[in-house]
Amino acid sequence: MFSRRKFFGNQIEPACEYCANGTKSKDGESILCERQGIVAPYYSCRKFVYDPLKRVPKRAPKLPEYDEEMFKL
Repeated sequence: MFSRRKFFGNQIEPACEYCANGTKSKDGESILCERQGIVAPYYSCRKFVYDPLKRVPKRAPKLPEYDEEMFKL
């Protein structure tokens, strides 16, 4: 049978920060939820609907810098 793979993996913890019903407030410290009102970014309710476009991916780790001396034989 066909298995659908979700964005950012299958194990996503519900959070209002990336819910379709929530909007980030201007101060960036809270979420304005259509259902619950003003809530914390990591709060979640039963009406959680995942919106992959609101998810901010983690930054890539900084690559180490190498000298030419390391590659000489």
